[in-house]
Amino acid sequence: PGAMDLDQAMLLWRRPRGRYCVHYAIADLPAFVRAGGPLDRETMRRGQTLYLPDAPVPLHPPVLSAGAASLLPDQVRPAALWTIELDADGEPSDARVRRALVRSVARLDYAGVQADVADGRLHPSIEVLPELGRLRRALAVARGAVELELPEQEIEADGARWRIVLRKRTEVDAWNAEISLLTGMCAAQLMLQARIGLLRTLPAPDDAAIAELRRHARSLGVQWADGETPAGALSALDPRDPAALAVLTEATRLLRGAGYVGFDGAAPRYTWHTGIGAPYAHVTAPLRRLVDRYGAEVCLAVCAGTAVPEWTRNALRLLPEVMASSDRRAAQVERACLDQVESWLLGPRVGEEFEAIVLRSNGRDARNGPDDLTGRDDRNWRGAEVFIADPPTLARCTGDHLVEGTRVTVRLAEADPVARKVHFATKPPPLPSSKE
Repeated sequence: PGAMDLDQAMLLWRRPRGRYCVHYAIADLPAFVRAGGPLDRETMRRGQTLYLPDAPVPLHPPVLSAGAASLLPDQVRPAALWTIELDADGEPSDARVRRALVRSVARLDYAGVQADVADGRLHPSIEVLPELGRLRRALAVARGAVELELPEQEIEADGARWRIVLRKRTEVDAWNAEISLLTGMCAAQLMLQARIGLLRTLPAPDDAAIAELRRHARSLGVQWADGETPAGALSALDPRDPAALAVLTEATRLLRGAGYVGFDGAAPRYTWHTGIGAPYAHVTAPLRRLVDRYGAEVCLAVCAGTAVPEWTRNALRLLPEVMASSDRRAAQVERACLDQVESWLLGPRVGEEFEAIVLRSNGRDARNGPDDLTGRDDRNWRGAEVFIADPPTLARCTGDHLVEGTRVTVRLAEADPVARKVHFATKPPPLPSSKE
């Protein structure tokens, strides 16, 4: 709510014989950013917008990202307009993109649209979204897409202070994401056919990792039928159940090694994205992520039958490292902000007891370096990762009886706002009573 950097505008149609059409307009940054100019060089240095609780550090000046280039309601804006035709099953049959002038008619947010779904009064532009979103979600599971719908910690202003809330993904979140993912998959196919572009990749987990996760799930009493894929088993889990939450947390290990690969003249050796179950390219968020500007430019040229601009081709070999560096920075910033607010909120409560869910125990990942959940390096640390509901906190915990997927009572042993460090411990056993 209140966001002004609007990358996307959506219009969904029903076609005859049960087919669908997606119009997806994406902010056209090359209309404003001159190749090789000062702004172009600065965005190459930044890579992406960094979101802090009090204010973002934007990729582009707000006069563009929240003004002239943003797809704000009732404003005519330049855009890369995708038109994607889909069959009655939700599979794309044709995809193309061209430059256009568009006018968005409304600015929507997830909670508001979810309420509209419940009341049966969706905006006409997205009336088809639940129907098409469910079809695309089912296709994602069938493709083997490993999608983990874990609740997200978010920092909100609380007067002059801050608080952490747990944001649970709604159905509308998932349906909206499917339209963006659909566009990214269509973009990747255009790039591969033209043998030029920039893909987002994620290697498939090996059989041993999947087998270990299956054993872990069964040990916690979580159902995983023989022959069931990780995509199918994980999509059925409810993160409100402690054991299921522990399995979903453990499954983040299947999604390691994400990166970018640029290519020009021949398709790359590896093109797959395991989280999506298909080749994929970033093209739908150019206001906040640099790589999308270049990906869109490749697709626009391919669809127009023209040469890809030289400034785009020259960047393809540079962008993988630029984006990898900015991804690391963004993750560090997000984790530092959460650590800071957790330590502020819990500082006065050292010594108190809390109910916790054990997510990972006994330093199971000690050999693998930084932890996926907290970003901390666990190679020289043994213990568990626990989740505290109030305030929503992910933190380390030491002590006994830390069994994954169970609820335990823990004591807050440390909350240091200077070091941004929070540490819990299990309650020590009672001392034996002395006999007279």
